[in-house]
Amino acid sequence: MQNEKEILLEEIEKLIAYGRDEPTINPALLAYLSIDDLHNTKAKLLERVGTLSDEDKAWLEQFKKYE
Repeated sequence: MQNEKEILLEEIEKLIAYGRDEPTINPALLAYLSIDDLHNTKAKLLERVGTLSDEDKAWLEQFKKYE
């Protein structure tokens, strides 16, 4: 089973790479960030949903967690 950090890293890598041929940041560098930093990074990436097309928004919805 994956731990929280591994899951966050995978999700962030997908968010960074979405719609691009290559990611804008080397995802391997994200592994050095703390869990809090990773949560903040993911949240910032998800904030961009407001400027995306409906198709992009639907794709990104899978990364949101509802409690």
